[in-house]
Formats: sequence, C-alpha cells, structure tokens
Amino acid sequence: METKRIRRQQQQQQQPSPGTGFHEPENEHGASFFEEGASQAGPERKPLWGSVRPPAVFAGFLLMLLPLIAIIYSRTPSLDWICNCRAGRVEGRAESFEATAKHGSENCSFASSNITKADFVNENVTKNDFPQNNVTEDNSLQKNATEDNNLQKNIAEDNILRKNVTEDKLLGGLLAAGFDESSCLSRYQSVLYRKESPHKPSPYLLERLRKHEALQKKCGPNTEPYKKAIDRLKPLGKGYSNETTECSYLTVMPFSGLGNRIISLTSAFLYALLTNRVLLIERRSGIGDLFCEPFPDTSWLLPHDFPPGNQFRSLSKTSPQCFGNLLKNKVMDSGINGSSNESPSPYVFLNLANGYSDFDQLFFCEDDQRLLRKIPWLLVSSNQYFVPALFFIPTFEEELTRLFPERDTVFHHLGRYLFHPTNPVWGLITRSYESYLAKADERVGLQIRVFNGRTSPLECLNRILKCALEEKLLPNISLHGPVVSPSTGAKSKVVLITSLDSTYFEKIRRMYWEHPTATGEIISVYQPSHEGVEQTGKTMHEMKAWAEIYLLSLSDTLVTSTWSTFGYVAQGLAGLKPLITLIPSNPDCRLAMSMEPCFHFPPFYGCKANTSVDAGAVLPYVRHCEDMKNGLKLVGLNEP
Repeated sequence: METKRIRRQQQQQQQPSPGTGFHEPENEHGASFFEEGASQAGPERKPLWGSVRPPAVFAGFLLMLLPLIAIIYSRTPSLDWICNCRAGRVEGRAESFEATAKHGSENCSFASSNITKADFVNENVTKNDFPQNNVTEDNSLQKNATEDNNLQKNIAEDNILRKNVTEDKLLGGLLAAGFDESSCLSRYQSVLYRKESPHKPSPYLLERLRKHEALQKKCGPNTEPYKKAIDRLKPLGKGYSNETTECSYLTVMPFSGLGNRIISLTSAFLYALLTNRVLLIERRSGIGDLFCEPFPDTSWLLPHDFPPGNQFRSLSKTSPQCFGNLLKNKVMDSGINGSSNESPSPYVFLNLANGYSDFDQLFFCEDDQRLLRKIPWLLVSSNQYFVPALFFIPTFEEELTRLFPERDTVFHHLGRYLFHPTNPVWGLITRSYESYLAKADERVGLQIRVFNGRTSPLECLNRILKCALEEKLLPNISLHGPVVSPSTGAKSKVVLITSLDSTYFEKIRRMYWEHPTATGEIISVYQPSHEGVEQTGKTMHEMKAWAEIYLLSLSDTLVTSTWSTFGYVAQGLAGLKPLITLIPSNPDCRLAMSMEPCFHFPPFYGCKANTSVDAGAVLPYVRHCEDMKNGLKLVGLNEP
C-alpha cells in the first residue's frame, strides 16, 4: 500500500502542464480505460481536450495517419480502378453470374468485397448488378415479348379468319344472312373445315333462293295463307271447298335410309323451287333431329297439329288419291289444251319411289305437270334422286339451265344450302375432326357398303385396296423394312373409313401398323363407328350416320361403294368426283363422271314418243351411271 501511495504522489508531482502531452480518453466515470484498479474516489482531473483547438488537433491527427496511408496506398489498387471494376460489373451484366463472380474474385477482390458488403444489400443494386437475375429477367422479357408476338400473330390470324368467315360463310351468297348463329353452329362454321368450292352458284340461283325464302316465310306454318290452305283440306259435306288459296304446298314424306332421304329431299326442294310451292316435311322422318332449319324466320317442318296428318301417312301407291291412279282411272285427264276434269280432292299423292308404275312416271311429262299446277297440296313420297328427270320437262329445262349453268352442280349447291348439322351432330363432327383428321397432310375417305350378299368382306376389301393403291391414293407397304428413311418431315395421311362392319378398318390398320410404307409416308386409320346393321329410325344411329357422311365430305379424295346413296351425299357435299368400286365388275373401280348422285330408277317412258326410250340418250348432259347401267346422272357439258 505504501508503494502505491508513493507512486501516486510522484505522478501528481510529475503531472504535465497544459498543452504538453496526450491524455488517454476516459470512461464516463473519469477513469482511464488503460488504468487497472483505478479508484473512483481519486481526485478529479480535468480533460486536456478542452485546452486544445480543434483545427490543431485535426491537423495533428492527419500527420500521424500519413505513414499509414502511404503504406496502404502502395499496396492497394487505385480508386479509379476500383470504380471501373464495379462499373464493369454493372455494365457487363449480360455475362453469366459465374463468370463475373470469378472475374471479381481474381482481379477485383477489394472492390468485390466492398461492393458485396456495402452496396449489394440494397435491393435495387442487387437487381441491377447481379447478372443472373438480369439474365433471367431478360429471358422473361424475351419470353413475354415472344408470347406477345405470338398473341399478336394469333390475333392477326383470328382477324384474318374472322374476315374470311365473314366473306365466305355465306358460301358465295348461297346461304341467307340473319340466322341466330348459336342455334345452328354448323351453318356458318363449315367454312372452317371445308375447302373453298371452285363451283360458284349462279346469280340467278341466288335470286331465286331469296325469293323462295320470302315465300316460305309468307306462307309457312301459323301464317294466314297457311290457315286458309288448311281449311281446304277439311271436308264439307260430300266434297271440299273450291275456294282458291294464295299459296301452294309440297309436303314431303321421305323414307328409307338417311342417304335416300337426303337425296329425295333435295329433289323435292328443287321441284318446289321450280313450281313456287312451300316445302314442308313430315316430322316422323326424323329430319328435325339431324338438320337445322334452312329458311329464315320460319320452319320447314309440318306442325304437330297438322289436321290430316294420319290420313296423309296412310297414303300409298294403291290409294285413290295417288297421281298414277288418278290418271289411270281418268279421274284426271289432260286434253290438247291441258284441260282436265275437276279434281275430287284438294290434294294429290305423288309416288316417286322405286317400283312406281308407268302412270306414276307420267309425273315427268309436260302435259301432266300442267294438271298438278292447280292442286294446292301435293304430297310426295320418294327415296330417289329424281333431279335428272326434271330436265326432261321442257319448261323446267329452260329454268334449270339458268339456275345451274354447270349441270353437274345441282346437288353440290342445294345440298350445302339445305343440310346443316344440328348442334349435337356438329359436336360429333368437330370432335372427330380435331382429334383424328385435322393434323394430317391429306385425308382419304373410304366409304364401304356391300349390298350384294354374295360378295365377301375380303373380296370387297381386296378390290378397294387394289383401287386405292393403283390410283396412288394410298402408298404400298414394304415387306423388307423401310425403303425410305423416315424423317420428321414425312407426309402424313389419315384414312377415314365409314362402314357398318369393323373388318375393313382392322385389316387396313394392321397392314400399315405391321409394315412401313414404301414411300415413307405416315398412315393412320380411323373409323368413327361400326353399328353392324342399319338402324333406320333410331335417332342416335342416324346422328352418327349423318356425322360420318359429313366427315367423308371433308376428305381430299374419296372411294365410294356401288349404289350407295351414303357415298353420293358425301361426294356431292365435297364437290369431288370419287373413285367408285364396282362390285362385281371389271375393272375394280372407275372415276365418276361427275359428283352428282345417281337416279337409280328413272322413267323409261318417252312423253313425246309415246313409247319407251333410252333416257340416257335424250340429253347430252344426262348419262347412265357408272355403278348402275339403267340409272341416270347429270354430267358436265364438257364431259366426253
């Protein structure tokens, strides 16, 4: 203790005078940080800083730091270099993050460490200076730009598509505008799936169609003229009212398979167009489930409460009201001037189905047509395409020539005008097309129907394949491996098969599955359904049949079967001349003369000659069919 006290006294005695020394800083209690064991009770000492002027202290501090700064400067890169290094990191952010980090660690360690600790904490610096983030963002921007470009392209294509639809959806004026598009999607959407037809409807046909639409609207169901015409059908005592009617009607009772009903409806509509009659269809034919209404603001279906409905359905070729029987029994008789006895009924039944009598066939004679003009209600039952025989009637021939300058386009134009799949059927069509047909480079339709029970499916298949291979519609297969190396650009074909039997589909699919094609083409095979047997009258069966006919009509090439009205409708809607397989016959197939259906059972009676004639030699554009030697079909004027 004594020693400590002596030291303290010595220190007090040796305390430097103001301004002559440096005093360590003190803690908040006044004791030196460097003095161990200092007592708080010691005498109070005033700090020396208060006696020194700040400028002098700052200058002295700098003089003390000069050696240290010199040492650091000699061993450290220049400030400019550091700034350039950092600038390089910012301006060179397009480089990868790894490359920049490596560059910083090797050549810019000082700047890198300082920037990392000081500046990169800032979120903005991180976004701007980290190349990886910027590359990702740049890629995102490029991706967004690409997506925007694609979107712009899609919008442009959509606009083009809408423009095309706007221009083409009326099929060159064939269809009327103003329908509710949602009620029948197929009417205006067909142009999205079908190639544009090279056959344009004549201006006169368009004019007559618009006039007929006005007639259907004026005189259709639930109008005043219709009600007055209905009153003519109600018996009054022993007879019917002789009151004249403002409108005349053609009521159609189509029957048989779907193809037969379509071609007979087309024939009936053309007759209604030629004679200015309102076309009405018997509802029990199932037409309403398959086809949209073709006429604006009215219906082509007979109302449910049609008064003589059951009476009309009971009519047949043996009925007294049958036109052939009226002529045979001379109840109606044409004179030199076309005069006739008074009709006992305001309606006449026309039997134009296969098996009709010679007197029924007089329907295709000029004089007998004059008799029918006076009858307000005509009821026609048919399963045939009797259009070619309408050209035999002189007054009709002149009008038909104006309507159809291209004689072989009658069904092509009228079929596309009349038959639009209802929305449920359109769904079947579009789903099948998008799933199986849309992506192929070429679509080959094979419509297979065998009516001759003596022909086996194998024989039929051999004929069809031989025809398709010889005509280059389908490629040959290679039994020894691929002849042509497959490539990503190989042409693809889809074979669409419609048949009640799945045998043909299985064999053709297996052939192209088990063996490569000799040309390198990729072949896929599709059959929508195989119902086994025809089920006329069953709604879903007929909806599938109509969908398959329509899908066939979207093909690029067609092979159809002998006598099949199913194939006739498809080729007519497509506007294609098909290859017709001839069973049994030689050769195996033949290119059709035209896309028109065949009138299987035409009249043989020559009205002017008053005897049987060769109907295929009367007019240059009416020929015998390829698949039925006695049948008739319309051909082009230039057809050899």
